[in-house]
Amino acid sequence: MFLILSYGVLLIPEPRIEREELLSLSPRHEPFVWNQDAFWIHLQDQYAHAIDLGCDRLDPTLKGFMDRIDTRLQALHGKPLGPNAHEFADFEQAIFESAPAVAACSQWLPPFIDRLASGRKLIKEHSRYWDMQDSLARRTLYRVLYGSRAALEEVLLQIPLTAVPTLTAGKDEPSATPWASILGVKIHSGDILVSRGGAPTSALIARGSDFPGNFSHIALVHVDPKTHLARILESHIERGVTISTLEDYLNDTKLRVMILRLRSDLPPMVNDPVLPHRAATLAFEDALNRHIPYDFEMDYQEHTKLFCSEVASAPYAEAGITLWMGHSTISTPGLRSWLGAFGVRHFVTQEPSDLEYDPQLVVVAEWRDPMTLYKDHLDNAVIDVMLEGAENGEELGYPWYALPPARALKGYSLLLNLFGGVGPVPEGMSAAAALRNTEFSSTHERLKERLSILAEEFSAAKGFRPPYWELVRLAREARDAR
Repeated sequence: MFLILSYGVLLIPEPRIEREELLSLSPRHEPFVWNQDAFWIHLQDQYAHAIDLGCDRLDPTLKGFMDRIDTRLQALHGKPLGPNAHEFADFEQAIFESAPAVAACSQWLPPFIDRLASGRKLIKEHSRYWDMQDSLARRTLYRVLYGSRAALEEVLLQIPLTAVPTLTAGKDEPSATPWASILGVKIHSGDILVSRGGAPTSALIARGSDFPGNFSHIALVHVDPKTHLARILESHIERGVTISTLEDYLNDTKLRVMILRLRSDLPPMVNDPVLPHRAATLAFEDALNRHIPYDFEMDYQEHTKLFCSEVASAPYAEAGITLWMGHSTISTPGLRSWLGAFGVRHFVTQEPSDLEYDPQLVVVAEWRDPMTLYKDHLDNAVIDVMLEGAENGEELGYPWYALPPARALKGYSLLLNLFGGVGPVPEGMSAAAALRNTEFSSTHERLKERLSILAEEFSAAKGFRPPYWELVRLAREARDAR
């Protein structure tokens, strides 16, 4: 009888915050939407046509494309441009229209990448004079930076894997701080690593924003000035803040890594060139001196607990630099509801992908794993379609009968946490949230399996991999076939 009563008590659902309350927690904004479906199909048709023509006949066209991009780049030089300047849209258009021909003729990939890097560098320089809380500034910067990366990756997914460059160089910003090497690039103490993990929740973090992105995790580099030994500071859902070696950091699945560095010409940096190392040392010592749990609420202003972005923003703030000049916003009702089911309570926050748009930072390099780039796109397409369901009122559920054993595991986890251990249910996560996470991940994997089959059928019929907009369409088919 006692066991039956105990099971019944453990079946009582935990209080859940209502969608209306989540919508009231912070201001809502207008999420970014491309709304260019006809243009994407046009580009797809251009790619099929380019394949039929062959590279010998395409060479003059490609030279013309490169000359056009050069003209657009030249227009970005000189006088400061505001976010409403047509030159940015002109550059974006030239990049997108060139991409199908480059994808058909991979020998043109290196000059295409060089021009993309130049354009990204120039718009970052212009954005230094913009108000990053202004919606037009955010949208312009997002269109060019995210859009140029998306165009490049559509190219990379069509060319032979052996031709895909692992590393894309950015700007080697001068730094006076100690350094080490990672993935063939010199990294300095205070550099910020922005990465993408391989789990379904990583895809949700990357896409779950008013400005959907490609990154899900932030880490901060600390390099010992005497030994040049690099340590990586990061906050994990399972363990909270950790100090890892470079090897441990890379062994944890990384589909992509971007290295960001503070500009050396910022006034605080001119006054104190080793400011980034000072910030990294603050974070390093904090992690050594206390256990720091993961912050599921995503409150970037309170630092008792830290989510991954705070590992960088909190010590930099203490050192005098406010990162994320444009706050991340999460506005749509369905997305707020799903994130709220995992414990999120702050919807004006610091999303990993959005740090790239901070004008105080430069992109030093970006590394991609060619073998998993396609997986990244499959994961994203499934998440985008699942979030469509969230906006249509679908809730994150779990089997009701699993709650009592999950609560027992939570109790066991709490006991382990008391002695410094890590349990099956992360510290700070409820049993119900853990079950929702398991159900969410299972649904994602099932949809991705179906999507992979449909994508293979598309490739067999068309002779090329489905571009992202086709992956989204096929993901809808996979969803509707449930």
